Amino acid sequence: MRIFLALCLLVMSGLTQATIKTQEIPYQSVDGTKMIGYYAYDDAIKGQRPGVLVVHEWWGLNDYAKRRARDLAGLGYSALAIDMYGNGKNTEHPKDAMAFMQDVLKDSSAAAARFQAGLELLEQQPQTDPNKIAAIGYCFGGAVVLNAARQGLPLAGVVSFHGSLATKTPAAPGTVKAKILVEHGAMDSMVTPENVAAFKAEMDKAGADYKFVSLEGAKHGFSNPDADRLSHGEHGGPDIGYNKAADEQSWADMQAFLKKIFS
Repeated sequence: MRIFLALCLLVMSGLTQATIKTQEIPYQSVDGTKMIGYYAYDDAIKGQRPGVLVVHEWWGLNDYAKRRARDLAGLGYSALAIDMYGNGKNTEHPKDAMAFMQDVLKDSSAAAARFQAGLELLEQQPQTDPNKIAAIGYCFGGAVVLNAARQGLPLAGVVSFHGSLATKTPAAPGTVKAKILVEHGAMDSMVTPENVAAFKAEMDKAGADYKFVSLEGAKHGFSNPDADRLSHGEHGGPDIGYNKAADEQSWADMQAFLKKIFS
């Protein structure tokens, strides 16, 4: 009995010591932009594990993006929330968010370089298996990861949550290497039915391996619990809203997707 109790105490001690480690890591893009990544991993896991990039909403690298990195670390991944705006800046003002986003998107090569810098930073972490990397993104970040797939980056997969689907640089046939999962709100007023149809036609023409999930009753921003507050903030806000069922379903879909691509 004493041996059994001792073993139980050892197991419990190991569980209590297992924590999600986080740290901010400064890095730089080739365009000279100084950025701050938020890195998370479970130190109870030994050795390398698959890595997942997290690309923030148009609000910037805020607590929500960082939380998702911790969530992924809790699932056993090496997770890095990257900084697409520089200096870790973020906002809750829609006009500022629009300005930040437009400043990045006005130069597609600079945006691609910033994503690439984050990808290289994740690959460099000792906990990361550099041969198993995926990327997930929200809103603006969803567009970023989809564009990474369009560019043919050697990612195992990308997941877009309520991301923008339109592009000025559609994928050419045979260029998409990453498997793609799109989690889209059926009531998303910021992504039109025409955008959806054009995206599917683009992916079909490109020969991409993709899955498109339309979540009933979900608006843009459905995964972020702060969406309702941000849509009715003091500055006014876009047509976004949190949907618990869609949030949970899309996260479960992502988990199954990551398990499949990394198996």
